[in-house]
Amino acid sequence: MTNTNVKNVMLVHGAFADGSGFKALYKVLTKKGFNVTVVQNPLTSLEDDVKATHVALDKQDGPAILAGHSWGGAVITEAGNHPNVTALIYIAAFQPDNGESALQWLQTVPPAPENGVLPPDEKGIVYYDKDKYHAGFCADIEAEEAAFMYASQGAFYAKGFATPITKAAWRNKPAYGLVATEDKSIDPEIQRNMYNRSNTQVKEVKGSHVIYMSQPEIVADVINQAAQNVPKMLQTQE
Repeated sequence: MTNTNVKNVMLVHGAFADGSGFKALYKVLTKKGFNVTVVQNPLTSLEDDVKATHVALDKQDGPAILAGHSWGGAVITEAGNHPNVTALIYIAAFQPDNGESALQWLQTVPPAPENGVLPPDEKGIVYYDKDKYHAGFCADIEAEEAAFMYASQGAFYAKGFATPITKAAWRNKPAYGLVATEDKSIDPEIQRNMYNRSNTQVKEVKGSHVIYMSQPEIVADVINQAAQNVPKMLQTQE
C-alpha cells in the first residue's frame, strides 16, 4: 500500500453469514498494511445494523473504507454517511437508492433454482435452506467450509429487507462494485442494474455469491485501488 492515508477498512457481512467468512480477505488486507475491522451485524433491522457499523466507525483513528457483502450493501449505503467513510465497496451487494429497499431489488429478477432463501418463520426470521446452501450461496468454496458457514449464519429478521434507505451514501461518496457472475443468491443482472445506474466503478468476477471468500485477492485489489484513489480525488477537489 503506497501513497495513501486511508489505512482503515471496515468489512460488513450480509444475511445468512457472519463476520467469520471474512477471514481470508482479512489476511490479504492486513498483509497489504490495512487496519481491518470486521463488523458483527445483529441482523435484527437495518437501523440496528447501521448502528453497529457506526459504533465500529466511531473507534477508527481516521478515514475508513466501508465494504459490504450482500445485505451488507444496504447497510453501508445508509451507514456510509458517517464522516469517517471515504469510499464504499459493494461485494455482490445490494445498492438501493433513497426510498428503495433490498427486497425491491431482489424481486426484479426471478430467483435461480439454486437459491435457498426461505420464507420468514413465525418470528419473522429468514434462513437459508440447508440443502441449497452450498450450491446457492457459496458454490466455489469447499463443502466443509460451506457447512461451517451455514452453521454460523445469524438470525436475519425479514423486516430489514423491506426497510427503505433514507440517505444513499453512494450519491456523495466514491463507490466500487464487484459483480459475482455466477451468483445464485443475488442475480448478476440485479447487481449490474444497481451499479450501472449509479456512479459505481464496476469489476466483474467469475465466482459465486461469496467471492470475498473464494477470491479474496481480487476483492482486496479493488479495496486497495479505492484506498489509493481517495487521496487523489481529495487533492483534485482542493
